[in-house]
Amino acid sequence: MTTTAEAPPTATAAVRGGGRPRLLRSPVLSMGIGLVVVLVLAGVLAPLLAPASPTRQGPLALADPSSAHPLGTDEYGRDLFSRVLYGLRQDVFATVVAVPIGALAGILIGLASGLARWLDTVVQRAFDVMLSFTALVAGVTVAMLIGSGRTAVMVTIALVNVPLFGRLIRSSVVSERQRDYVVAAAAIGSGRVRILLRHILPNGLDPLIVQFALSMSTAVFIEGGMSYVGIGIPPPAPSLGSLLQGSMNFLAQNPWYAIGPMAAVTLLVLGFQLVADGLTASLLRR
Repeated sequence: MTTTAEAPPTATAAVRGGGRPRLLRSPVLSMGIGLVVVLVLAGVLAPLLAPASPTRQGPLALADPSSAHPLGTDEYGRDLFSRVLYGLRQDVFATVVAVPIGALAGILIGLASGLARWLDTVVQRAFDVMLSFTALVAGVTVAMLIGSGRTAVMVTIALVNVPLFGRLIRSSVVSERQRDYVVAAAAIGSGRVRILLRHILPNGLDPLIVQFALSMSTAVFIEGGMSYVGIGIPPPAPSLGSLLQGSMNFLAQNPWYAIGPMAAVTLLVLGFQLVADGLTASLLRR
């Protein structure tokens, strides 16, 4: 008897193997992935797609949409389409960097809490404290400690996600550690760390994958909220949140000032939500 023989097929085997085409055949998931890919590419390729510099001021303040300015201009004559593209770039960068960092930290801490009962108690109480803070309150606290800006946004996004992923993997540890394959692995001499990483973690990936997609959409709101209240990405660098904040006083003169960044936020969040819904439905059918 070997450790490999004792372990059942992991929950992600279908994703790594023959299950991948079945997942991608989900219309909701395919639509979400397509939307996210388009928006991410728009942000990444902003220097090539933008018709003008996002910080260059011009004489036409609050101009209506035209061929030169597809979304018009802001109060300083800056091209709004260019600023939305670069704002999208800021959101994509903060999201794809901060969410994986928070997810990895939460997973490792959640797994480590399964090594000892006293450690589990300490970790869960720490998670309770972190979850008691709303994202905006956490953002204000981080900004007070390290200053506002992109770093504060990314730290806040990461911190908000640590207890979410930690609790999910901890529930997998609790539910799986009494299973026959875990008991058998321990009986043949596998250490706790090996059991956690080799057996329990792969069988707890499904909810983590769905949570990852949900956290990506939440991260967009966190960045937008922090920039909206002035503790996020500082001007003149554009972000979707700061664009929405700046548009509030000029909705009558140029409604596209708000429509552009709002549409970008809505589509980005919708894309991540469709991915999460598609993954949930596909994994439940497996």
